[in-house]
This record gives sequence, C-alpha cells and structure tokens, in this order.
Amino acid sequence: MRRIISLYISLSSVLILTSCSKDLLNLEPADQSSVETFWTTEDNAASALTGCYEPLLGPYRGEGSWLLKLEDVTPNSFEIDDGSGASSIARGDNNPTLPLINSRYSISYEGVGRTNTFLANIDEVTMDAALKNRFIAEARFLRAFYYHNLVEYYGGVPLILDPPNNNTQGQLPRNTKAEVLEAIHADLDAAISVLPVTYGNTDVGRATRGAALALKARSALYNENWSEALSAAEAVVDLNEYSLFPNYRELFLLENERNQEVIFDVEFQFPEITNNYHELFQQGNVLKDLVDAYLAVDGDPISESDIYDPNDPYANRDPRLAQTLITIGSTFNGALVTGDELFADLTGYAFKKYTYYLDDVVRTGPQPNQSEINPILFRYAEILLTIAEAENELNGPTAKAYAAINQVRARPSVDMPEVEPGLSQEEFREVVRLERRIEFAGEGLYYQDIIRWRTAEVVMNEPGLDEDGNVIETRSFNPEKDYLWPFPDRDILLNTNLEQNPGY
Repeated sequence: MRRIISLYISLSSVLILTSCSKDLLNLEPADQSSVETFWTTEDNAASALTGCYEPLLGPYRGEGSWLLKLEDVTPNSFEIDDGSGASSIARGDNNPTLPLINSRYSISYEGVGRTNTFLANIDEVTMDAALKNRFIAEARFLRAFYYHNLVEYYGGVPLILDPPNNNTQGQLPRNTKAEVLEAIHADLDAAISVLPVTYGNTDVGRATRGAALALKARSALYNENWSEALSAAEAVVDLNEYSLFPNYRELFLLENERNQEVIFDVEFQFPEITNNYHELFQQGNVLKDLVDAYLAVDGDPISESDIYDPNDPYANRDPRLAQTLITIGSTFNGALVTGDELFADLTGYAFKKYTYYLDDVVRTGPQPNQSEINPILFRYAEILLTIAEAENELNGPTAKAYAAINQVRARPSVDMPEVEPGLSQEEFREVVRLERRIEFAGEGLYYQDIIRWRTAEVVMNEPGLDEDGNVIETRSFNPEKDYLWPFPDRDILLNTNLEQNPGY
C-alpha cells in the first residue's frame, strides 16, 4: 500500500491490453503480462487492487485539489492564482472547462474503471478464499467512494459497473442520483460485512470496516437520510476502535499520522509519493469570515461575548483558532509572526493545519513538494458530529445529540464550554453547523456542507475580506445552477446522450 505508484503499473498494463487486438503470432514476452496471464496469481491480484487505490493520490498531491482547493470555494479561503478554477467557481464563473471540475470527474471515473476491471476478473484468480473476499470488499468500498465523489458534485451520472468499454459505455445517458446512491450503498453494505476492523502493519492504509461505515454515514447525511446516517455512525462508535486524539493541533502532524482518530487517510511516502502541504502557510489565503466565526472561550460569538477584545482579537478565542490558523502576533516555527512574511501580504491569515511546522520550535521543513503527511479523509470527530446532526434532525436535540457534540468540544486541547440543554431544534442545528465548520476548517468538507444545507446562496454571495476588511474577492452564487457542477465540456462533446446540468 505504501508503494502504490510502482505497484499499479501492472493493472495499467492490463487495462491497455484490453483495448488491443491479439498479435497474429500470439507471442507472450516473458517479462510482461497479458490479459490472459495476468489474472492468475495472488500477487498480481494484490498489485491490481493497489492500482484501484492509486486514483486517491492525484487529488491530494501538490496543493490538494480535493482538500484545500475545496476550501477556496467557501467563505473560509480563496485561491490566489485561480490555477484550479476554484476562484472562478467562487466568483460565479462556474463553467465546464475549469481544471477542478474536469479533474474530479476524470479521476473519479478512472477509479471506477479500475475497480470495475478488478471486480470483473478477480474470480479467475486461484487464491485463499477469505483473502479474495477481502480484496473484493476493498474494491467495492473504493468504487463507492469514487461514485460518492461524482454524485455529490454532478448529481446523477452514468452508472457503470462493468470494465471500461467505449463501444458499450461511451454514449450512456445519466442515471438518476437515487440510482447511483443505491449502488453506492449496496457496495458499502457488501464491504462492511467483510472488511476487517484493523490490519497488521504490512497492510496499513487499506480500507477497513470503519472506513466503509464512515462513508455510508457521510453519504446518508449528505442526502438527509438521517436514520441511516445515525445508524452507520453509531456502528463506527460500537467498533470501539477510534477515539479523539487529545491534541487538536498535533492530530495533523506527520509524527502522529494514523493515530486513534484516523479512520481512513491517503498514504504518502517520501520520496516516491509526496505533496507540498508544508508550504501552505505561505499562501495567506484564509478569509476574515472564518476567523470571525470562531467563538470566544465563554462559548459566545465574538459579537456577543463580554470577554472579546477587538484590540486583541485572537485572545480568549476557541483554542482551535490558534491550532488551525496562523495570525499576526502569533508564534509559528519558533518565530513571531510580524506581518512581513509572504502570507501576510494577502489576508493576514493562513492555515497551519497539515503544515510540517510547530509553533514554538524551529523546524527545517522538507524541500518544496517533499512532504509525506497523509491527508485524512475520515476521522472520528466527523462521526460524532454526524450523530449530533442526524439525531437532532430525527428527534430534536436529545441527550444523545448533546453528548456527541460536547465530546468534540471537550477534547483536552480544546476544552470549549458544553452546549447547554434547552435549545430548540433550529438553534441546535445552527450550533452543529458552526461546530462542523470550525472542527473541519482546512479539510475540504465545508463546501459540501453549505451545498447540502442550501446556505451557499447566502454565504457565497458575500465578499471575501482580509483582516482589515478589504475586499479580496467578490463572490457570487446562483442557486438556479451552482448547487451542481457542470459536466466537463469534453465529455458532453463526446457523449451526445449526456445531458448537461441546468444553466451551463
């Protein structure tokens, strides 16, 4: 699993071979695999399964287009150079040519194609039956994950469950979102029944039962299937495998990766597979709206708190502010942040989450694009906040809902006041929504939250401001079209039966 790049080559070769005609002489080079000979050994099956994981890497390399670039399409931050198209989306110029829109679609279907090829051929391999069943469960989890990343951004998409074949699949129309969700949950249910709770060290990074349950909970939550979201999240808790990491800041450091809060992450390893997360603090692209959203330590918004001092705006704030963001006057990498740094020339705020550096200790960071920190896709705090949200939507703010959210707030390095009983369902809903925004800032989850809550048309029609209140970026969100992304223009041109989303 840690050597994904080298291992997936075998599967890529097989995928290429499936589109080629047989040589007339029927020669089989001794140093290469053919379609007929590849699916014969357990080692080849393991290599092919590793190839199914490989599409996870691309979106989280570099600046992490599925992680931090998604933050830039929210009130949390902005994209400096619009290289991915995130700023275009935020400004209301969401169009089918943008790299972020194209890459999400193509990478997701690459993952679907690989898992479909694997699932169609694995039965040909003679190997241990229990291990084969586990391999199948891993592939079905991955296929569900790739389809989840399609259906929540584009709506209904062509549902393909067979190996890639342009002759039969190139002109497929869209399936409904409900049909795709049904397939996702069928894959996840099958995976949950087989996947182990844990692995040995040699299989670190593989999909577990907890990962499949966490994806099921997220998918159900995003689609307001509150009962199923609650059931799946509680099943994660019942595994007794995960707990909150005591220190929120250190949760995201390299030395603590794969800690007890991590349910599923993407595995990077220097020097083969790296990213540049450690450089993100220099971007300074965090917006004032996120900073102002952090409560005072008394649990009140800064607009209402008696202890908030606008002349000392970062004092007496939710400790996650200082553990997530770099601000002028704070200490970072053993030095006082004065405002002369590159990032301060932009907004005055930057993310420190996923950087290599500490606050009070000087560290020499890796060379550019040489970080190996693993981005976390699912962690236990999300499970607890899913329980709080789903329980509230089903039954109002019950003791169960309060207990779940207060567990997150009671993390030792956070220790925010408990949410006191007595709130209405609507009041508790707003508390949970703010808690999700703060807890997951910089992790790429807030965009889908404002989409599913239908609040994007409000929060994304406000300007993005720097620390002094200057407008950095004017945002625009059209609720008639922007709740879905457009299909890439190339796919619309090639597939005449693929109906574009409204407004594009």
